[in-house]
Amino acid sequence: MSYIRADEILPKELLEAIQLYVDGQLIYIPKKEKQEWGSRTSAREFFRDRNERIYQAFQEGMSEEELSRRFSLSRKSIQRILRNQKPAASSGDEDI
Repeated sequence: MSYIRADEILPKELLEAIQLYVDGQLIYIPKKEKQEWGSRTSAREFFRDRNERIYQAFQEGMSEEELSRRFSLSRKSIQRILRNQKPAASSGDEDI
């Protein structure tokens, strides 16, 4: 990420006010509107599908240890996914 020199874009009064808090250091100024994670890529969909496959395999009898090996995740990650998938599965989103 490149930076922009504050003295080239900010009014002198504003720059002096900022220098009261941060003088000569790099600061990050966040965007006004934060984008949701995964909104610009297919990552969110990938992980949702993967987690659904993990939960389905667990429902079909696959152990946490087997899931861990199959999906190359730690047992703690598998447990977290299973815990988080249960409410989604019982909320009536699925056709029965």
